[in-house]
Amino acid sequence: MANRTLIGVDLGGTNIRAGRVENHRIVKLAARPTPAKAEADVVVADLVRSIEDVLSPEVSAIGIGVPSVVDVEQGIVYDVENIPSWREVALKRILEDRFQLPVRVNNDANCFALGEYHFGKGRGSKSLVGLIVGTGLGAGLVLDGRLYSGVNCGAGEIGSLPYRDHTYEYYVSGPRFQREHGRNGGQLYEAALRGEAEALQIFEAFGRDLGKAIALAIYAYDPDRILLGGSVSKAYPFFRETVWAELRTFAFQQSLKRLSIEVSEEPQIAILGAAALCLDVPAAISI
Repeated sequence: MANRTLIGVDLGGTNIRAGRVENHRIVKLAARPTPAKAEADVVVADLVRSIEDVLSPEVSAIGIGVPSVVDVEQGIVYDVENIPSWREVALKRILEDRFQLPVRVNNDANCFALGEYHFGKGRGSKSLVGLIVGTGLGAGLVLDGRLYSGVNCGAGEIGSLPYRDHTYEYYVSGPRFQREHGRNGGQLYEAALRGEAEALQIFEAFGRDLGKAIALAIYAYDPDRILLGGSVSKAYPFFRETVWAELRTFAFQQSLKRLSIEVSEEPQIAILGAAALCLDVPAAISI
């Protein structure tokens, strides 16, 4: 990475953020609102402008993270959350034609996991699971040092698995707080900081369900590290104990001795993770 200059792009329903990455850090950053209700080509045009804002002659590849299902090989993006016009966009082809640079596209949760592996608290890990706990429950996998997306970019999506009378995502995500308690996660976090007993109990209950989701991930992937991201993750100190209490019922306690659960601290991990897609390429492929 020392001699590589890359661009990472975080495409969301609210903002498009692009960064030029050199020597493991972002040296130039650009952001603009996403025209989420516009036609597909209008969104593409703003994405192109965002890349142009940080482009330099040294850039060797572009990585893009999107909140959707992606055909990773073809770089086709399907049904982007909160951008209704993006039902099927051949993003890799469009951008490679425009910039004459290799382009990699993947799901934002996969970018999170890969970004932590290369740039964040996942450095030195052999296999890790990245869990984004926010408006939903997203997951990304880095197994034996490589991102694993699966055939349809759906590997690791434990949030969609059945749990209780619904799914894991239903119980292990931010909307639960408003739905069950009439307060959003931010309000409960502030209340927990003040020591309000009710808020503390709500987070403790949340931790038990998150602990079950983490146990499921350990059974499936046996990682040495789990990285938490997303808006709810900053409240981890308030549910850490119940997460680990739940894990004490895990069948293979030996597996937990080398496991660490940490919270991402890199504010630009989405951009760095998108850039990291350009590092996760087999040696036979030149970029």
